Amino acid sequence: MTTALFTLPAALQHNPLLTFGRGIAPYSQVKPEHIAPAIQFLLKHAQDAVDTATDPKTPSSWDQLAEPLEDATEALGRSWGVISHLNSVADTPELRTAYGEMLPEVTAFFSSLGQNLALYKKFKELKNSPDFAKLNRAQKKVIENSLRDFRLGGAELSDADKPRFSAIQDEQAVLGKAFSDHVLDATDGFVHLVSDKTDLAGMPDDAIAAAADTAQQKGLQGWAFTLHFPSYYPVMQYSENRALRRLMYQAYVTRSSELAPQYGKGKLDWDNTHNMLDQLRLRDEEARMLGFANYAALSLAPKMANTVDEVDLFLTNFAIKSKPFAQKDWQELCEYAKAELGFTDGLEPWDIPFAAERLKQARYSFSENELKQYFPLPKVLDGLFQVIQTLFGVKIEAADLPTWHADVQSFAVKDQAGKIRAYFYLDPYARPGKRGGAWMDDARGRRELPNGEIQVPVAYLVCNFAPPVKVDGVLRQPTITHDDVITLFHESGHGLHHLLTQVSALGVSGINGVEWDAVELPSQFMENFCWEWEVLEKMTAHAETGKPLPRELFDKILAAKNFQNGLATLRQIVMSLTDWRLHSSFDVKDAKGHAVLDVSRNIADEYNIIPQPEISRWINSFSHIFAGGYAAGYYSYKWAEVLSADAYSAFEEAAKLTGSVLDAKTGTRYREEILEVGGSRPAAESFKAFRGREPSIDALLRHGGLS
Repeated sequence: MTTALFTLPAALQHNPLLTFGRGIAPYSQVKPEHIAPAIQFLLKHAQDAVDTATDPKTPSSWDQLAEPLEDATEALGRSWGVISHLNSVADTPELRTAYGEMLPEVTAFFSSLGQNLALYKKFKELKNSPDFAKLNRAQKKVIENSLRDFRLGGAELSDADKPRFSAIQDEQAVLGKAFSDHVLDATDGFVHLVSDKTDLAGMPDDAIAAAADTAQQKGLQGWAFTLHFPSYYPVMQYSENRALRRLMYQAYVTRSSELAPQYGKGKLDWDNTHNMLDQLRLRDEEARMLGFANYAALSLAPKMANTVDEVDLFLTNFAIKSKPFAQKDWQELCEYAKAELGFTDGLEPWDIPFAAERLKQARYSFSENELKQYFPLPKVLDGLFQVIQTLFGVKIEAADLPTWHADVQSFAVKDQAGKIRAYFYLDPYARPGKRGGAWMDDARGRRELPNGEIQVPVAYLVCNFAPPVKVDGVLRQPTITHDDVITLFHESGHGLHHLLTQVSALGVSGINGVEWDAVELPSQFMENFCWEWEVLEKMTAHAETGKPLPRELFDKILAAKNFQNGLATLRQIVMSLTDWRLHSSFDVKDAKGHAVLDVSRNIADEYNIIPQPEISRWINSFSHIFAGGYAAGYYSYKWAEVLSADAYSAFEEAAKLTGSVLDAKTGTRYREEILEVGGSRPAAESFKAFRGREPSIDALLRHGGLS
């Protein structure tokens, strides 16, 4: 399906953002100069569809109102999605500029949709018409969600207020992009060169080889370390050079702040301090214009949680349950560091990962680097695919889709009869110009097209694993840590939610329309399989010997599963509470300077065990809430973890009867009741349909060693 969706003028007939139709974009052909002409054309096309939809002569029906509008806005959204994706994984100054120039126009269009009173009226007419009863459940949910989104989009605001509301959306989009750019620039802009190999004592061979490779790529002699996580964290975890750990830590936690080292084009250009305040003020203003007390209350309108106090109580109670376990973790770590590592003056922040890794090795007799050698990425992928195929009755095969980088792989998902159900991309490695972290994104959603055909979904799975390196001139196969394995399974869970949907209305197919605090359920669910022997024994092969993971080493990592989990859990809750209270009780009107930092410090002082160092500016790079869509939503990781742990316990129960957690019968029920229905019904209903009851926190506390 690559036919163009519209007649193009001669000047645009070779623009790759316009010619792929309903097919797959030719990513490598997209150039910055293509962006403005394509998006301007698509904006005009979409606006024409809006004008037709709001024409009094247009019937308020699904076929003549909702579907044509969806068609036009999807065309715009998909091309803009290609540009946004490239901006995240293949950033260049030229692409960034072209993206930034069109961002306000795209934001303004979608903002205007939400405020279009005539369109709102048409959807209300459809909802109140006899035809509404004839729609299927997914179509009804699309209409109901649309009416809610019209209200949240300012459709009921006065004409005097609408321009300001639109301006707020534009300003937030620009600020969010700037925040992300600052973090990326600060991360890319730092390089520390080590010229004496003796300064790398304790570092794993592959981390040293990667640093040598980075130096060579940058035309330097020695070993170069960056703030990209695969380069940064091995230093913190293994380096015996305390000065090197301190230097890297200080650079990492001061990114995008006034304390950042003077490098590149200058630290002040990348300081997010004022950006955060500006975003919080705009969000508060938006919420109050819509009649909400604060942005947190506004954020709950499309979520499972009901009230601001409910979320705050959920987090504070979780913190109270976790704190004794965190205190025990911290005491053990400090005592070990003092007795065995000679840290008589106490642990500094740059010592904590190093001391934790040494304690883990001492207690469980293995290191993360030793374990890493058993996880070559190709073997891990085979194991992941085997889990998916066994549980959900599908086949995964290599595909040959257009890509944006030589490292990117593509795959087809097929049913048992060989019919294609979906495609997905895997972009596994960290590189300059690629945003850090890991994520799944929607490249194309499932829907029934106007001609009756089914458009199959396409997903991006993006990670930032350490790339393969050359050792003695030979390219070694890439190995990833067990934490990386968990990340890969996590993102694949999001992917499955998008790819296996059987809903045909785009607005609620896959992850679309799923409540934000439930959207992590499928991702966190998949993480559980990374701790099962029957899974790991089939997805491991030592990078040099090819031997699978020994059972005794698996038993050690299982025993170490909840090592320091009290501290890790409390850290996540502090981050969640910081986000929540910034959006629920923070007074933005009189806030100045480091007010946002002060909120994070106060919450850390109240709930955390480890003192927050004076120089830490971690909040300045908290992209999840200032650039990643998780504003007043970071709590959803823990909220959904309750759901996912409880859902997984159904597989544990099945294993007691069948001997395997890879129980196809339970997997089929999970696929049908959770994955396939997408956002077509409330997440609480989907969970109850699968589990047969309301969710319980017991499984999560048990899995995390917090009970």
